[in-house]
Amino acid sequence: VDPYFKGFLDLVFKLNPDGESAFELEEAYILTTSLVANLQIKAGQFYTEFGRQNQQHPHSWAFVDQPLVLNRMFGPDGMRGQGARLSWLAPTPWYTEAMVSVLNSAGETMFSFRSEESTEIHGGVAVERDVRGGTDMVIVPRIATSFDLTATQTLLLGASAAFGPNNSGVNTRTRVYGADVYWKWKSATASQGFPFVSWQNEVLYRRYDAAERVAADHPADRLPRETLNDRGAYSQLLWGIKPRIVAGLRGDWARGDAASFDAELRAPRTRLSPTFTYYPSEFSKVRLQYNLDDRRGLGRDHSIWLQFEFILGAHAAHRF
Repeated sequence: VDPYFKGFLDLVFKLNPDGESAFELEEAYILTTSLVANLQIKAGQFYTEFGRQNQQHPHSWAFVDQPLVLNRMFGPDGMRGQGARLSWLAPTPWYTEAMVSVLNSAGETMFSFRSEESTEIHGGVAVERDVRGGTDMVIVPRIATSFDLTATQTLLLGASAAFGPNNSGVNTRTRVYGADVYWKWKSATASQGFPFVSWQNEVLYRRYDAAERVAADHPADRLPRETLNDRGAYSQLLWGIKPRIVAGLRGDWARGDAASFDAELRAPRTRLSPTFTYYPSEFSKVRLQYNLDDRRGLGRDHSIWLQFEFILGAHAAHRF
């Protein structure tokens, strides 16, 4: 934009499940470049910096689909919304960054908060809530640090949280906590970044206040006030065998405690996903993935996914 701001815009053109085409504004924000004291401000609509994968665009995922626990906590599109984020790069010999985001708590991409889709969590009728102050926003603090273990190994540690209102009642709230660990080894004689081995892990926990409420599917019934507890984790290992060939394996686990509303979304579930990716060039990739899903009461599902992706024009490097 100028010497003080950068501007980012990501538009998605897609086909919805009904086969109709539509545009979607994925991200649109400004980023400061010259604030004092190692401070930086991001403002607009953006993927929230919570954990490791939520802030990544789908095309940069290492697997075809997102981990079960992220889908459960933040919905199929991840957590992104309108607001601002203040970050501070600490003056340490290694990378350390602390940040806090303040976001609109409404919208379909704020799944655990005031999104209309969150009725799938509590089973009641959504309650309309006005924004009366800062406590009606979603507050997302995060801290991350990274350092070299050896000349060929790097470790990144992070902790995140999200606090905000939900639409189960007029005073109900949601708290989500997360921790992430990322380790990468790259050969001292690497060519084009290969060979490498990376190991990524995230664990999340959610406390969701559900007020006494009218059941959405049976209006004559009322559900009691309760706290819904959900948790889950995933671990994924990638092996960059040689330039343009990557093999991976991911394990997923998610579950929710028993509640008055038996939500399918909160049922215990596990998944095992091996994947193989071939990059014909830096602008394209072909990925084959197998999923073994185990869902309580529904049995096991087997699925095979074939993904092809290509990029036109220059493309910025992904974050480490």
